[in-house]
Amino acid sequence: MRPVTTTVGPLASASATNIRTASAIAGAGAVTLNGTLVSAGATVAHGVIIPSGTAVLDVARRVIFTSSGNDTGITFAVTGTDNAGNAQSETVTGASGGAASTVLSYKTFAPPVASGAAAGTVSIGTNGVAASPWVRLDNWAPGGVAIQATVTGTVNYTIQQTLDDPNSATNPVAPASMTWVNSADAAVVAATATQQSNYAFAPAFARVLLNSGTGSVTATFTQLGTPAR
Repeated sequence: MRPVTTTVGPLASASATNIRTASAIAGAGAVTLNGTLVSAGATVAHGVIIPSGTAVLDVARRVIFTSSGNDTGITFAVTGTDNAGNAQSETVTGASGGAASTVLSYKTFAPPVASGAAAGTVSIGTNGVAASPWVRLDNWAPGGVAIQATVTGTVNYTIQQTLDDPNSATNPVAPASMTWVNSADAAVVAATATQQSNYAFAPAFARVLLNSGTGSVTATFTQLGTPAR
């Protein structure tokens, strides 16, 4: 197949309070967002009108809920969109005296819905983690996959893959429930420099996970066994 590229980073500086400043949650219901990333009026992203009170992030990235108390008994129903404007959702269980993270990366982030009152204060913000858009590979085709991850600036990244498919006709797996596995090649796990790697057999999807850093990673995947067109 033709080479397919995907990029993650650079990210703006992380902040635990840029979506919601630390304050109490009195009970079940929608949580008001008041951080610096939250629009005071309707705005446009991906060509779609985003309602007032929704956070618009620099790029799709992980969102964290930081609890001052023990909030492991409550959950937050999260909705938003990815970099392409696709709707996505998940449920995040609260943390105890720390931060709980989403598993998906969000470009827009709507007011989450709490299942109950928080023990103390809860802030919502970003960390330094983000995943690239997924690359769909042909796991029915013969041959392997050549991979090149090109680094710009300072990063720590991991190439990951999955056999789960949210579009499967027989066994669909929701995006937030997909299992992503680190590459078996240690050279592209917690890597900090440009690397080449490969898959002997094609997974369903691959991606780059940016673990930290101020730079970016562009990964190119070229699958063998099918002619370029």
